[in-house]
Amino acid sequence: MDDITARKLHRQAQAGFRWEGVECRPYKEDARALFRSVTRQVLFCEPEMAGELRYFEVADGGFSTLERHEHVHGVLILRGRGQCLIGREIRRLEPYDLVTIPPMTWHQFRANRGEPLGFLCMVNAERDKPQLPEPADLEMLRKDPDVAAFLNDSSPG
Repeated sequence: MDDITARKLHRQAQAGFRWEGVECRPYKEDARALFRSVTRQVLFCEPEMAGELRYFEVADGGFSTLERHEHVHGVLILRGRGQCLIGREIRRLEPYDLVTIPPMTWHQFRANRGEPLGFLCMVNAERDKPQLPEPADLEMLRKDPDVAAFLNDSSPG
């Protein structure tokens, strides 16, 4: 059996934004990374690819980790509505919106109440680990009242 035959070349879509043979995993393993109600599925990660395509789903009222890193993200919103923080900008998200996260830019995604936010995310296959904000970083971000309100809405409780 050659490499192509051994691989699953077609994975059928299933209900609920799932795909045949793709494991739905917890979003993070890092307990320090504050997030709420997020799952991830790695859709493509082949040795020949320089990138990895993943599907994230943020449940109703959930949010991803506030983080930054050296690699770029390409994000395509597939379902739901929400907001994202990119640096000091807060953007509303709707299906089929495209979002680019530049290197070393603080970012976070949040789902609206009442519906999940599902998105594809493309990143480098070999990438750096996310950096979490230090207290000084949060203090700097919170100087902008709109960013402070966004971050407060993404806090537990």
